[in-house]
Amino acid sequence: MIFEERQIEKNNFSSRAIILFSLIILGLAAVLIQVFSLQISGYSDYQLAALKNKNYAVPVQSLRGEIFDRNGIALIKNEPTFDLITRPNLISNIESFLEEIQPVIYLSETEKSRYIRLQKEKAFVNKELVLKKDLTDEEMARFNVRSFNFQNAFIAKRHRRISDYPNIFSHVLGYTSKTDDDFNSMPEIPRSHWKDVELTYAHGLIKGKTGLEEIYDEHLSGQHGQRVYEMNARGQFVQSLSLIKPKKGPDLYTNLDLEAQKSAAKFLGNRKGAVVAIDLDVGGINVLYSSPAYSINKLSNGMSENEFQALINDPDKPFFNRALQGRYPPASTIKPAIGMYGLSNNIVNWNFELKDPGFFTLPETGRVFRGWLEGGHGKVNMHKAFLVSSNTYFFSLAYQADITELSNYLSSLGFGQKVCSDCFDEDQAFVPTPEWKYSIMNAGWVKGDTVNLGVGQGYLVATPMQLANYASILATKGQYIEPSVVALGNQKKSIKTWKDKRFDDTDWSKMHQALLGVIESDYGTARSIRDLKEFQVAGKSGTAELVSLDSKEAYLEVRASELLRDHSIIIAFGPMPNPRYAVSVVIENGESGGAVAGPVAIEVLKSLINE
Repeated sequence: MIFEERQIEKNNFSSRAIILFSLIILGLAAVLIQVFSLQISGYSDYQLAALKNKNYAVPVQSLRGEIFDRNGIALIKNEPTFDLITRPNLISNIESFLEEIQPVIYLSETEKSRYIRLQKEKAFVNKELVLKKDLTDEEMARFNVRSFNFQNAFIAKRHRRISDYPNIFSHVLGYTSKTDDDFNSMPEIPRSHWKDVELTYAHGLIKGKTGLEEIYDEHLSGQHGQRVYEMNARGQFVQSLSLIKPKKGPDLYTNLDLEAQKSAAKFLGNRKGAVVAIDLDVGGINVLYSSPAYSINKLSNGMSENEFQALINDPDKPFFNRALQGRYPPASTIKPAIGMYGLSNNIVNWNFELKDPGFFTLPETGRVFRGWLEGGHGKVNMHKAFLVSSNTYFFSLAYQADITELSNYLSSLGFGQKVCSDCFDEDQAFVPTPEWKYSIMNAGWVKGDTVNLGVGQGYLVATPMQLANYASILATKGQYIEPSVVALGNQKKSIKTWKDKRFDDTDWSKMHQALLGVIESDYGTARSIRDLKEFQVAGKSGTAELVSLDSKEAYLEVRASELLRDHSIIIAFGPMPNPRYAVSVVIENGESGGAVAGPVAIEVLKSLINE
């Protein structure tokens, strides 16, 4: 009995053991199946993802179009250069790498610290990083001999945006700057892929920042290309599969004249001011120069923060484009416009005379407005008033003017508005009105304000660009073309007509004779420049007063401060009698318009006429 019980117990234990073992086996099998399933499923998904991302497209940077003067001389070009490029993600010890390469390629402490900083920021897959720019032939030779020691560095051809005349054209041409936002140009390539762009420029992706580079940025940029790579599961490029070559941007041909621009820079020297010259046949801006200037090469290709801040804080304001943004009282250069208004409105005629005692007394208040010559010019008619620049004559004329009509008249000649079709950041300057004065100064317009405006003083201000445009209207007898920097090729620009039917051909002829006499006659205020050239020039000089004073004795005290001295201004056109060019010159604190600004205008005209 006992034996049978033990046998049953033994059999039950065996059964339980078998069941338990079976359960364990089943459990292990379930675990193994789950693991296998996860592994196989994951691997399949990974494989599918890898296949999906196998083709990886990256942009290939295009070259920008170059910029030329009207004679086909390159003003901005793409200059090839050779840079030392590294793959920082593959360099395990940057400090050691820099130490090893130092005997081959000398690196300054600034270059090394910059590289280390950028390496920490940009060391990701496939990213290139420039170690040193613009290698010399000697540096390239030394590296090529030892390149086997530096598997993660190579020499590559890149380009720089360069001008052979970086200072004299800085304001009109402008400069390029680096951009990280060029994605919209190629929406078919994901933004994440732009980190791997194949660069053409050493400075990276660039765009126009100022001047023509900015205005015509889209035109100059061209079209980026595209390269498709095969990529492995680790995110590494295996091979190039296809390439759509980039298209270089179209070149830009301007109306600028290199030699005339050089002449403007040379004769203006280190003085603050501006020169603008216009080709009357096509409305082309041949000269657009502002002084002081800066180097567009440095700004386009890398300027230190200290250098940039020095430019920003320079009291002479080299970034300020005086040709387009400088606001100056036009002084006596406005007198032809005032005379035309007076003739058109029958306030005066060419024969009308008045006695010029050297001052004008405002009837309402007794306020005295003084001329530039003590004792005056005696009897003066319109012709003589232009030649000797009689302030009294134009004080009297302006006194009789309706200010609203006069303001509108000046606006019709381009004052108070932008006149250039493609100038960067042009200022419209200002023509005053009674409404403006009341809104800004909470004061009413008075006759003294109009009298001051008659000699280009007071609230009226103009840019050198507006003065050159105004000179072109005078030169062409009202038939002018809107000024532009860029040439339109075979496309003809429309001729504009300055509308004043009351100012007829006879008036224009007399105006030209009077303005010719300003320079060419023995009595003209700008006669000091008549012997500087072999052709005849018409024009009008001006001296813009910065401080209103009752006597020249007081002015002698004020002029001790250079910044308070009068501005020197001239507008001119020639050669007469069939003028081809008009020019304006403003020299800050230069004092006499004819004697100081005049020679600069003549030299620029000579450069253009004698080409």
